[in-house]
Amino acid sequence: MVSQEKRIGVVALAIHDRQARATSVNNVISQYADLVVGRMGVPYRERGLSIIALLVDGSTDALGAMTGKLGNIPGVKVRSVLLTAAGQELSPKEDS
Repeated sequence: MVSQEKRIGVVALAIHDRQARATSVNNVISQYADLVVGRMGVPYRERGLSIIALLVDGSTDALGAMTGKLGNIPGVKVRSVLLTAAGQELSPKEDS
């Protein structure tokens, strides 16, 4: 059964070597721009990482497709936490 239930959530990206991966990451995020409510990026120099947090709203299928593509980019780790629209259930999801 295909799930079309809308969820809100946060997708966290930890990116090694930002300069080498920025174009790929931004291309995927742009492909799914309709799911992204907000975005915050922070360079974490002490760890050699760039961190991006995305506030998202969409179906679990669409969110899974986006996080799957992001997780397939070498040097990118993805974690997401999704809530039901009513905000009553917490559903952690790990993609890479």
